[in-house]
Amino acid sequence: MTQILQNAKFITTANPRDTVAPVFRRTFAPAKDIAKAALTVTARGIYEARINGARVGNFYFAPGWTSYKNRVQVQTYDVTDMLGEDNNIDILLGWGWHFGTIQRGSLENICDPCIIAELNVTYADGTTESIPTDESWLYSKTPILYSDYYNGETYDANIVYGEWKPAVITDGKREALIAQEGEIVTHIEEVPAINYFITPKGERIIDFGQEVTGYVCFRTVGGIGERISIDHAEILDKDGNFYNENYRAAKSRVTYITDGNTENWYHPVFSFQGFRYIRLTEYPSAETYIGDFKAIVIHSDMKRTGWFSCSDPMVNRLYENVIWGQRGNFLDVPTDCPQRDERLGWTGDAEVFCRTAAYNFDVNKFFHKWLHDLALDQAENGAVPQIVPALWHPDGAFAWGDAATVCPWEIYRAYGDITILEEQFDSMQKWVDYVYNKGDGPAAWGGGGQYGDWLGLDAEEGSYRGATNDLLLGTAFLAYACDLLIKAGKALGKDMSFYEARRAEVGEAFVREFVGEDGMLTSDTQTAYVCALHFGLAPDVPKYAEYLANLVKNNGNKLKTGFIGTAFIMDALTDNGYADVAYSLLLQKEFPSWLYSVRKGATTIWEHWDGLKPDGSVWSRDMNSFNHYAYGAVASWMYGTICGIKPDEEKPGYENIKIAPIPDARLDWANAMLDTKYGTVISGWEKVDGGYEITVTIPAGATADITVGETTEHVGGGVYEYMLKA
Repeated sequence: MTQILQNAKFITTANPRDTVAPVFRRTFAPAKDIAKAALTVTARGIYEARINGARVGNFYFAPGWTSYKNRVQVQTYDVTDMLGEDNNIDILLGWGWHFGTIQRGSLENICDPCIIAELNVTYADGTTESIPTDESWLYSKTPILYSDYYNGETYDANIVYGEWKPAVITDGKREALIAQEGEIVTHIEEVPAINYFITPKGERIIDFGQEVTGYVCFRTVGGIGERISIDHAEILDKDGNFYNENYRAAKSRVTYITDGNTENWYHPVFSFQGFRYIRLTEYPSAETYIGDFKAIVIHSDMKRTGWFSCSDPMVNRLYENVIWGQRGNFLDVPTDCPQRDERLGWTGDAEVFCRTAAYNFDVNKFFHKWLHDLALDQAENGAVPQIVPALWHPDGAFAWGDAATVCPWEIYRAYGDITILEEQFDSMQKWVDYVYNKGDGPAAWGGGGQYGDWLGLDAEEGSYRGATNDLLLGTAFLAYACDLLIKAGKALGKDMSFYEARRAEVGEAFVREFVGEDGMLTSDTQTAYVCALHFGLAPDVPKYAEYLANLVKNNGNKLKTGFIGTAFIMDALTDNGYADVAYSLLLQKEFPSWLYSVRKGATTIWEHWDGLKPDGSVWSRDMNSFNHYAYGAVASWMYGTICGIKPDEEKPGYENIKIAPIPDARLDWANAMLDTKYGTVISGWEKVDGGYEITVTIPAGATADITVGETTEHVGGGVYEYMLKA
């Protein structure tokens, strides 16, 4: 770590907390012909490097968000072809995740925004020259008058770089500098505006037809000094008016002061938004052309690996909503939502969605980086903060802190990369020990700091927490964490007998504390039975499975679950013989259901089942994101049950593939594809007279266990066809 940027100094401005973004400059005239040149740079904050006015690289919001007190990523760019005879090396500095409103009042613990960089040149004759950041660099104010992740950006095109002043040397934690580890964040695609209209209130609105994370790029119409000011929103209210009260304190406003050049296009440099609609709060032209607006989609540069489709258009839209939800929230860290004054790496959301994420995209590198930060932010006693990177450190919460055990195992399961377990095992173990020691004996803790079955529909009036007993949930998750730790330890060749004994103890405590004299759970909720079944704690599996199925049926084939129960209910039903009930939940169109939001026009996954009520009114102003991927965990069931594609935990990473599709007559066909390191796996089926035709493709180099009905066949690479009788 300490070998990075050894010759450079951290530099800042005389007023580093000024709202105007600064630019740091060094001029450079090479003495000889250049063979190779590289710019190495990072910041406390976010930066954009430019050479002779051209952007360096395609990493936006570099250097990314890490546990800043422990590590800051450093990027190196090949800039050989960007240099000429006389060169300006400019580095713009923004607040980003490091500073500003996202820090929520913790600024006294944050060092001032600053940069550190070095240009290293190798000449054709083999000699070298380096230009590190030091007192010779200058700084100036820029046209970016204000930029903040929550509040947006203000840019005055009439301002050019002003008075140049000597850079100020500042303290920096050089030992925290590390090479780039995660995926870069970059521009992925453009989404054109599809509609322009006037609301009943007389406001001018642009609709992009799809909720995205990124920013609007617009043509800079207007005369000198006129303003273009746009606000962002996810939805319209029941009267068709612009609605962004659910953004809470996040102003999410972008303002551009024009210089009269109507051929320019502008988008924010150091801010992003989550939105589908924009309101032209100020706009200098009486005429509005949708061709003057486009949405730029940004997220971590993950390779798409999974695809699913079926005969039901609404299910296909639901699946696309899951994809868009992941794209919108995997922006360097797995955030909960991209729009309101939050956008934080909530561990609970990542934990329940991790399996689905690894189907949809290659997230191996993404989670390696984030889990390293989780371990670094983990308290000495093993507590895992609710958000990573951490902004506060209360006691950990069950299901949320369990990201420490769930995510490493799911990444290992999906990619077969043992290094994730090697790197995270100590963190997993510390979490299990912490939870065990917090409880009264082996039963985990409840009370303060817990979120319970968050946003469960069986919650008391006015509460966000579902009705399932916290102690039951905490104990169930302790059992689950023990199971995953044991699996991880065995994969690493460790003796796990101590934790196997502890797991048995937790299982006994669960039955003793939460099973009544009638043999049933004392917490009579869907989520309680889901956890008992899915985590291997049910004393009578057939009885509990039947009871859970009846809880669903007696509720009109509808859910009552929140973040915890929803993540596991489909597998809890399917694994115990009630796939038909799981299908009923998937295909349910009335509230509460996945397809209810599709009926209401959702283009991403909602935070709350009735974020928009049937009459169009909103459920809540303060906890009502319309891009919140947790409930999108259902997509792993689409891949893993409808089409039956799962990794073999004994040979993870799809070295051996488990194929066991479960068709349902309510769909005519379904198909899924998954790119693995061995090639593409395809599994699909079509309803025909008398049953279902199933076709499976296994890539060369992999093996598979294909189960059709009661028969399992072990095969190598190839295409296989089967007939399953109805």
